[in-house]
Amino acid sequence: MLIFKQFTFDSAHFLPNVHDGHKCKNMHGHTYRLTVYVEGTPDSQLGWVMDFGDLKEIVAPIVDALDHKTLNEVKGLENPTCENIAIWIWNQIKPQLTSLSKVELYETPTSGAIYMG
Repeated sequence: MLIFKQFTFDSAHFLPNVHDGHKCKNMHGHTYRLTVYVEGTPDSQLGWVMDFGDLKEIVAPIVDALDHKTLNEVKGLENPTCENIAIWIWNQIKPQLTSLSKVELYETPTSGAIYMG
């Protein structure tokens, strides 16, 4: 069984490694949508893989570390591409949640990255 919970956060960033003249070289912002997936077998008594409240408790501080921040200033995100942000989020969650299956990060409604470790 795969369960998920979604989160949103607003952040600014710029991509320092793109060529001069690329629009993403300049500071700009996004409303990101993050979906965190957890895999497991539903508990026979409770009927769930995990309490969504517990999942929120794990992920909320990570989202708070990114929300309304300049991502380039977050340690480990000096080159904050969507892919690198997804990996960074995974690395923050995985030590606390071994059943983490994947993170899906939308930078825009139509563009994003999925990271599965």
